[in-house]
Parts: sequence; C-alpha cells; structure tokens
Amino acid sequence: MYELIKRCIDIIISTTALLLLLPFFLIIAFILKFTAEGEVFYFQDRVGLNNKKFKIIKFATMLKNSLNMGTGSITLTNDFRVTRFGKYLRMTKINELPQLINIFLGDITLVGPRPILEQDWKLYPDSIQYSIYNIKPGLTGIGSIIFRDEESIISSIKDEDPHAYYERIIAPYKGKLEIWYQNNRGLNVDIQLIFLTAWVILFPKSNIYKKWFKNLPKRNF
Repeated sequence: MYELIKRCIDIIISTTALLLLLPFFLIIAFILKFTAEGEVFYFQDRVGLNNKKFKIIKFATMLKNSLNMGTGSITLTNDFRVTRFGKYLRMTKINELPQLINIFLGDITLVGPRPILEQDWKLYPDSIQYSIYNIKPGLTGIGSIIFRDEESIISSIKDEDPHAYYERIIAPYKGKLEIWYQNNRGLNVDIQLIFLTAWVILFPKSNIYKKWFKNLPKRNF
C-alpha cells in the first residue's frame, strides 16, 4: 500500500510541478542554449531500481566532456568544468528539477537513495551494492541532505587524492545512510526529508536533521 500511495503522490506532484514550472524551464533553456556550449539538458546513465540503468535528466551545468576531464565524476569547489550559469543552477539545485520527468516516467521517486554512476556504485561494499537499489531511487534523500556540500568537503582534503578519499570515506558512509533509509522509510520520514531538502537549500549550514533523526549512522569526518 505504501508503494502505491507513493507512486500516486509522485504522479500528482511531478505533473503539477512540471506544468507550473514550464515557463521557468523555457527561460532556463533559452539561457543555456545561448551560453557556454549551447547544451540545455544533460542525459547520463545512472544505476536505478534492481541495479538497472536508466537515463537521468538534468539541466546542463558542465562542459560536455567533463567526465573525461579534471577529476571525472567528482566535482570540486570552483571546478573549471562548471559553466558560469551552471554554477548558479547547481548552487540552487535548479539543475535537478528536470528529474521531475524521471519521476513522472517512474524511473525514480521523490524520496529514496540517490541514483549514482555505475563506477561510483561499484565503490560500495558488496553487501550495499546488492541492497541499496532494492527500492526505487529518489530525487532527494538523506544522502542528498547530509552531502549537500559534498563539493566543499572533498575540496577541503589536501593530503589525499579526491577519488581515494571518496572511496575510503564518502562512499561507505553514503551506503550506510541509504540502508538507514530503507530500514526507516515511510510516508512520515519521506515528508520530513522533503522538508529538510528545501530547508538546507535555504540554510545550507543547518544541521537540523541531527535533531530529527537521532539514530543516523555515526559520521566519522
């Protein structure tokens, strides 16, 4: 019943939001079309439900060949691959809004484990790899909230390669967070996570989630 209710909510919210945001999307598309490399949308393979791949949709914020440049799948603060307008879209999370189309299509849901690149998914321990996407991935989730400043976290590491740090510290903790969500999920938790997502966009330094969810995996960084 929970999954059915969740899917109905997904359809209602994604349809309503897409209709309301259409004029806003057109303005962003116009700006993107005539700036940087002229790309409007960014399509990328991500790991989804039951570890099957799907195309995630975002507004283009980086250079076309960014995965083969610089730090690859890891984005740093002031990354040279991020376009001028793209930096604003990423800061406000507006670049994520086209994923409402993914929600409407059923690729993802509003709240769930974030869908990631296969190469990053493989950094999870085997036990997490084969359980993290037993449920549908989401537009937002506990990982998105806690790692809202992931770029600055990784950029602050000076004595270790960013990829090594991500594999050693970030990936294992993200996996634990997503398993925590699976063990605690429900409509009440989903509503709290949606609210917290909006909250940390407005107040990025807030750690209010610690007061709401006292049983989160212990953070060691």
